[in-house]
Amino acid sequence: MRLKAVHLLKPRLVVSHRSAARLWRIEVLDGSRRGQGSPPDAEFTDPGLSIVRGPAGVRVHRMPLAEADVVQLRGLPVTDVPRTLADLLRAGPRNDALVAVESALNYRTVYGVRRAPLTSMAALSVALEGPLRGGTRARHWLSLADRRSGSPAETVARLHMLDAGLRPESQVELRLPGGGRRYLDFLFREAGLAVEIEGYPYHGTREAHRRDITRFNQVLQCPEVRTLLRYTAEDVFHHPAEIIRGIHTALSPHHARLP
Repeated sequence: MRLKAVHLLKPRLVVSHRSAARLWRIEVLDGSRRGQGSPPDAEFTDPGLSIVRGPAGVRVHRMPLAEADVVQLRGLPVTDVPRTLADLLRAGPRNDALVAVESALNYRTVYGVRRAPLTSMAALSVALEGPLRGGTRARHWLSLADRRSGSPAETVARLHMLDAGLRPESQVELRLPGGGRRYLDFLFREAGLAVEIEGYPYHGTREAHRRDITRFNQVLQCPEVRTLLRYTAEDVFHHPAEIIRGIHTALSPHHARLP
């Protein structure tokens, strides 16, 4: 309703950036998980490049839009998925943009609705070919994307590890000794160290808690895993340095010198 109200006042505006991502059911980080203040209530692009400021709580981006970049969604003109993600990559910050990119590249449950992948790496590369500001940096950030990521917390955890010089395998399939398979969020194979990131709906019920315990006991039976570290999404978003220290400590017997 907020988006429609603004569009009625300024009909040439196109819903874009984080607001477009939400309409497409693409996950974006809120202020509490970004460690920053809240983003604008609504974001639009003015392809006419003439509107300098929008109403209170509304951010207007002034940049050209191709006709093919805009579709009708829920009664509003909205940037399509590749253009939405390209805009987020050009605008940054990096972690925010890659959370959205990896959400769109994978199956996700967003606002209680299970949806299929919305785009591809090839389509995003094409969307970033134009000469718009921030394109070079955006193309580099896109090269860091991992379509296997299962949640925003996993995306941000992997990026924190990358910044710390840590390069684990992600979404690793393990075969259980008694048959069956399990998937790990991250595995440092040489060290036998597994790292699991728990989402916000942690456990929830006694039965879910029991299944979690069974699952992690099974993971520790796999020959590839000798140590298992588990962190919550809250750890990822608010205490990343503690995660990196914990991983370095677990890896220390396998490293001559820590970074």
